Amino acid sequence: MKRYITLIMTFLLVIVPNNPRAEIEGYDIVAKSSKENITLYAKKINDLYYDFKLDFKGELYSRPFWINVANNITYAPQIYYEDINKDKKKELIIILNQGYGTGILQQEVYVYGYTNGLNDVLVDNPLAIIYKNVKTKLSTDKAEIKIGDKVYKVDITPLKIKPTNLFEDIAFGGVTKYEVKDHQLIATISGQISPAGFVGQFVIVYEYRDKMYQAKSIEFQPSPELRYINYRSSLVED
Repeated sequence: MKRYITLIMTFLLVIVPNNPRAEIEGYDIVAKSSKENITLYAKKINDLYYDFKLDFKGELYSRPFWINVANNITYAPQIYYEDINKDKKKELIIILNQGYGTGILQQEVYVYGYTNGLNDVLVDNPLAIIYKNVKTKLSTDKAEIKIGDKVYKVDITPLKIKPTNLFEDIAFGGVTKYEVKDHQLIATISGQISPAGFVGQFVIVYEYRDKMYQAKSIEFQPSPELRYINYRSSLVED
């Protein structure tokens, strides 16, 4: 009898998964990094994921206020586990998609270090970075962008925007997108000049400084159909 029980226990140990949280009842797996043993779960209501749980290498964390669209796999949450602050330790980066549409994409990013558990690291808001560092002017035929000592002038006439539809100035934030590339956190912010017209995008590369992620550089990239009237590294006015 004792030998029979031992055989049963051995069989159970073989077939039962090592990870007790391979599934969480009532939750969907919405993103996973099998290589790093990181899984993101969420509940679903209509076209929205909410009430997230993060299994980080066997440790479970709750994020009840996170949300992500649930009706398009293209906009599923993204998991990165890379060293983005050059401390030779990997950081966990989660990117959530909160809304999308024609000319619209709204993402949020969360960055964590690890010391006796996951620790939130602040990421400076990209719109705040734009408003603090970028100056703009807009007329019926051109847009002018100043970033530090760089001045970009762009011919907007190819967009054929009616003056009645033109904004008073460049608007930001229709598109807020994050990515991790070459071990750097990058945000891309759109520059909009009419309800359907975009002058280009602003690319912010972050660096870790003073215990948070702040802008290392800001670059303006005009829309493909537009061209520079002038570009110079000077703030000297015409």
